[in-house]
Amino acid sequence: MSMKKIILLSLLLPLSLFAGMKHLTLPNALKILEKNNLELKISRFNAQMKAYETKVAKGYHFGKLDATLNAMRSNDAGNVFGFKLQSREATFGDFGFAEFDMSGKTNPLPVAPESLNYPKVRNHYLTKISYILPLYTGGKLTEYGRISEAMHRMSQYDTQKLVNEKIFQVKKTFYDISLVDNYISKLSKILRNIKRLESIVGTMKKEGYAQEIDLLEVQARLAEAQSMHNQAKLNKDLAYQFLSFLLNTEVSGIKKVNDIAPLPMTNKDELENNNIDIKKARLGLKVAQMAIDVEKSNFLPTVGAFAEYSSADDQLWNEFRDKEAYTVGVQVKWNLFNGGIDAANLERAKVNYMKTQDQVHLAKKGIALKVKKLKTEVLSFNADIRSYKKQLKFANKVYENYSSRYKEGLVSVSDVLMKQSKELEMLLKLLTVKNKRNTKVFELNSILNKGNKI
Repeated sequence: MSMKKIILLSLLLPLSLFAGMKHLTLPNALKILEKNNLELKISRFNAQMKAYETKVAKGYHFGKLDATLNAMRSNDAGNVFGFKLQSREATFGDFGFAEFDMSGKTNPLPVAPESLNYPKVRNHYLTKISYILPLYTGGKLTEYGRISEAMHRMSQYDTQKLVNEKIFQVKKTFYDISLVDNYISKLSKILRNIKRLESIVGTMKKEGYAQEIDLLEVQARLAEAQSMHNQAKLNKDLAYQFLSFLLNTEVSGIKKVNDIAPLPMTNKDELENNNIDIKKARLGLKVAQMAIDVEKSNFLPTVGAFAEYSSADDQLWNEFRDKEAYTVGVQVKWNLFNGGIDAANLERAKVNYMKTQDQVHLAKKGIALKVKKLKTEVLSFNADIRSYKKQLKFANKVYENYSSRYKEGLVSVSDVLMKQSKELEMLLKLLTVKNKRNTKVFELNSILNKGNKI
């Protein structure tokens, strides 16, 4: 490859990257959304943290094993004697027996042994391995583990709900851009018609068949239509910026979709099995039952075991096996009375369970009602769209008719512009109702949760 081609490619490549993705299809956009959207990444990190919290909760079943190493130096009488005793090196000489008069002529009891009260400084190294294991907790640890798993599942539902919301936004943006493109195309045609009318009025003015006010009126309407055209292009640019934000990728062009989104089929059983809010309510009911079991465990005893293995010496790990020691034990703890606190907490958990049962029923009925409302609104918008399409077609024909009659001097330019204004009005109404209808369809899709399952 020649140097000239290399330089040309190096110049064109950054420009192509800056321009962003073009001809992006909706399926590819959804794949990019799943991978790149920052809010989804954050939500997945939250779910990951919940997964680790579940591991923490389950980890308590296996107890705790600690290894400790204490290094000390002291001339405190109690400490030094204790060090020697723990190191299995204590002798009668440590009690000052060498300082006693063993003949029996004197009473040894009042003697204060120097070696016991004022010992030499001593180092002490204690190595200990300890293990604590819960044997029975009344089911509390088991329930905490199950609750933690449920919370992890709940965070996954939250992520799925966010996925549905982002899919809703991406689809709506695609359809919005396609709608605006069609709107811009129709506005461009109207602009051409107004410019043609402006030319006709200008010619008629020269021939004395029109007045200056007629030309100004047409030019004012042209300026209004141009403003609408520019505003539509700005809205389109804003939609592309929002799409780029959602995908965390620069997008400068899409492959247009049909500006009318298909209405999904709905089924009561599928709705109750798939809807995220209903799933969360059901999971909340299970958690409420687990909470009752946790409170019941407070009325049961807890049993734990512990074991220690150690060795001590004035030198680190010296004669370790010869000076080893062990301790094992079991502890049973049972609360007999705490002022009725446990009983009150149990009753509160039971009431919360009953409340959660009603919340599940409410979620089912509320979601079903919302689906019916959305379907009704979509069907109503469908009727409006059919009506506005016919009115737009009629307004266009009327405008063409009045434009022809104006050339013959049968109507005023104001009459022509009034008919053209009606055409613009119908076009804007059609765009608005299509946008509202699509929004309701995408909202319905999110509720039905027919996309990726967790």
